[in-house]
Amino acid sequence: MAGVLERGRTVAPSTYNRWLIPPCALATHLCIGQAYALSVFNLPLTRQLGITKSVSADWTLVELGWIFSIAIAMLGLSAALFGTWVQAEGPRKSGVVAAVCWGSGFLLGALGIYLHQLWLVYLGYGFIGGIGLGIGYITPVSTLIAWFPDRRGMATGLAIMGFGGGALIASPLSDALMRHFASLTSTGVVQTWLVLGVVYLVFMLGGAFGYRVPPANWQPAGWSPPPTQLRRLITDKHVRAQEAIQTPQFWLLWVVLCFNVTAGIGVLGQASAMIQEVFRGRIGPSAAAGFVGLLSLFNMGGRFFWASLSDRIGRKATYGVFFTLGPVLYALVPWTGRMGSVALFVAAFAVILTMYGGGFATIPAYLADVFGTKYVSAVHGRLLTAWSAAGVLGPVLVNYIRQLQIDHGVPKYQAYNVTMYIMAGLLVVAFFSNLLLRPVHDRYAEESDSSTAPIAV
Repeated sequence: MAGVLERGRTVAPSTYNRWLIPPCALATHLCIGQAYALSVFNLPLTRQLGITKSVSADWTLVELGWIFSIAIAMLGLSAALFGTWVQAEGPRKSGVVAAVCWGSGFLLGALGIYLHQLWLVYLGYGFIGGIGLGIGYITPVSTLIAWFPDRRGMATGLAIMGFGGGALIASPLSDALMRHFASLTSTGVVQTWLVLGVVYLVFMLGGAFGYRVPPANWQPAGWSPPPTQLRRLITDKHVRAQEAIQTPQFWLLWVVLCFNVTAGIGVLGQASAMIQEVFRGRIGPSAAAGFVGLLSLFNMGGRFFWASLSDRIGRKATYGVFFTLGPVLYALVPWTGRMGSVALFVAAFAVILTMYGGGFATIPAYLADVFGTKYVSAVHGRLLTAWSAAGVLGPVLVNYIRQLQIDHGVPKYQAYNVTMYIMAGLLVVAFFSNLLLRPVHDRYAEESDSSTAPIAV
C-alpha cells in the first residue's frame, strides 16, 4: 500500500487527459466543504440533553462556536506545517491522510456528543478533523496548477469551488438525516455524524487514488508560456516558502486573505441561527438550512466565476472589486433587517459569499503569479494561517459581540448589527493591503533562476 501512495507511482503519461484531475479534487473538496454546514447542527446541539428545549446542562452557542473555530484554526496550521510535505509526497498520499483524519474526526466527534463531552468534539471534529481539512484543502492545488498552466485561476477555482459547495450537499443532507434519526430521546445528531464520517471517508479515498501528476516539463498541446503581460503582477521566477514569508508581499496577501475570510466566515458559522433570530418567527429550522445551502451555492459559484475572471482582469483587480463592493454590502445588512426584508438580506449575503469564495479560489493563482509556481503548495499552506486566524476572529466577533449586545438589553434580532459594521471596516483595510502589493524583489528568488523580473499592475 505504501508503494501505491508514492509520488512516483502517480506520474501520468504525456497523453493523459488532464480533465480527469478536477473531479478528484472535487471529491476531496466537496467532502471537507461540509465545514461550512456545521451551523446546521448548532441549535440541535444546544438541546442535546433537553431534546425539545435547552436545559441548564446543555451546551451554549458560544461553546459550540469553538468547534468551528478550532477546525478552521487547525486547517491553517496543518496546511502551513505540512505544505512542504504535501508538495514533496504528492496528492495521492496526502489525499489518503486527509480522508482518514476527516472521517475519523467525525466518528470521534460523534462519540463526544453521545457522551456529552465537548472536549472530545473539540478533539475529534476540531483538532483531528481540522488537520484533515488543511491537508485536504492544499492537496490538489499545485497539481492543478501544473496541469493547467494556461488557466491557473479557472483550474484552482474549479477545485476549490467544491469546498464552497460542500455545504450545498451537506446542509440538506444533515437536516434530512437528523430528522430521520430524531426520536423522543435523541436529536439525531450522533447518528448523523456517524453516517457522514463513513461516507466522507469513502468518497475522499476515491478522489485520492484518482490523482495523477504530469511528467516533467509537460505542457498542454499547442500552448507555450505567454510573453510578459504588462497589465498583471506576474513572475516566472520561483520563491521558496521560507523566503516567501520574509517578503512584505506575503504579509500583505496574508492580511488580504485574513480579513476577507473573517468577514465571511463568522456569518457562515452562525448563518442558520442568525437568519432565524433576525427574522424572529418568520424563518424556521428547515428554511434556515435552506439559507445555509443557498449561501453555499453562491460561495461555490463565486469561486469558479471570480477565479476564472481573474485570468482575464488580473488577481489584483479582482480583489479590488471584492474590497470595494464588500464594505457597502455589509453596511447595508442591518438596514435590510430593520426593513424586515428577507429577500434583500439573503441577496446581500449571497453576493458577499460569492466574493468570499472567490477570494479563496483566486489566492492560489495570486500566489503563483507573485512567487512562482514551483513551491506554490508550500507557500499556500503558510498563507492559510490567515484562515486559522480568521477562523477564530470571525466567529468570536459574531458570537461574543452578539452575546455582549444581548447582555446589554439589545434584542436578538439587532444583536448582529455592530458586527456587520466591523466587518465592513476590515474589508476597507484589506483594500489598501491589496493596493500596496508590488513585485517581489529578485533577491528572494532561486539563484539558479535567471528569468526576467515581474511586471506590476
